[in-house]
Amino acid sequence: MELSAPALRRNMIRVRELVGSDVGILPVVKADGYGLGVAEVVAALEPCEPWGYAIETVAEGRRLRSLGVRRPALILAPVPPGEVEAAVAAELRLAISSIEALERVNEAAAALAREAIIHVEIDTGIGRAGFDWRQVGHWGPEVDRLTNGRVRWEGVYSHFFSASDVESNAMDIQGDRFKEALRGLSGQRDGRWIEHICNSPGLLRRPDLGLGLVRPGIFIYGGRTWPGLPEPEPVVRVRARVVLVREVPDGTTLGYGATYRARGKERWATLGIGYGDGIPRALGNGGAALVQGRRVPIIGRISMGVTVVDITELPESSVKSGDEVTIVGEDGSEHISLEEVARISGSISHEVLTRLSPRLPRVWL
Repeated sequence: MELSAPALRRNMIRVRELVGSDVGILPVVKADGYGLGVAEVVAALEPCEPWGYAIETVAEGRRLRSLGVRRPALILAPVPPGEVEAAVAAELRLAISSIEALERVNEAAAALAREAIIHVEIDTGIGRAGFDWRQVGHWGPEVDRLTNGRVRWEGVYSHFFSASDVESNAMDIQGDRFKEALRGLSGQRDGRWIEHICNSPGLLRRPDLGLGLVRPGIFIYGGRTWPGLPEPEPVVRVRARVVLVREVPDGTTLGYGATYRARGKERWATLGIGYGDGIPRALGNGGAALVQGRRVPIIGRISMGVTVVDITELPESSVKSGDEVTIVGEDGSEHISLEEVARISGSISHEVLTRLSPRLPRVWL
């Protein structure tokens, strides 16, 4: 993996330009910085002075602290009961979706004799976590009662489930629900919370909904969110080397299940990369790679450590062992995007990135 720190920063700067100087930016660095390597991602983003970093587990938060990060670190998922005290000890912000979870935070803060900071999640339709927006009159007073001691209620947030679908009005519906819930809470507190709801496609479509914070994820890593929306600079290129070139006669079968058969005399190049490195197996007999700036088909099933491409159309003897091949990214005027790989493999660009395994060296440029 070749990774561009300048492109990552420029994508972050683009977010700043979209939302303005008064809105905090909380880049999402969960899953080891979307698979790029959280230490290097944070080092690249620090000059942009983010408000903090969004993560998903206590272990990820402790990793940030071990890197010397003192900015706020918000865990965007419910924390298992046995890890609450560790989260408070590491000064991590916790997302709260239930009264029971908040009671555990209170207990941990009391046991450690220190302040805990929470952000309350409101479920406006995504369903996986959060307090029900329709029942704010029920849970709001309880949350307020439990945040008057060592627990500080810092933020309120929700999450769009269809922000990338420009043909859907779901984002407007969720935005209205969020605002209604906030109005229901407003009479219970004298102060203001930090309010946030926008992920990457949300802030690209409606930067005016930035509120107090925005949470860019896939956009800063170079992933497109929807045609017609602002596009980021590519950050990631995945490359491999040719390990074998061979000519095969008509009818030669290839790979597990023999799903490909040579149609006449062909030349194949075997690449030293496979699904064990995180290359989607579904690219077999449907995906492509770039060899010498030209697009060639991936043939047969992708194996754990090797992938085969058909180079019959390239000049004879032009490809040899050791040559570089691009799986994701640019080569000359050709380009294979994360979105293309995701579409062929029936997935999303987020999964394509986070599945790339540690076996692939991360080379930061």
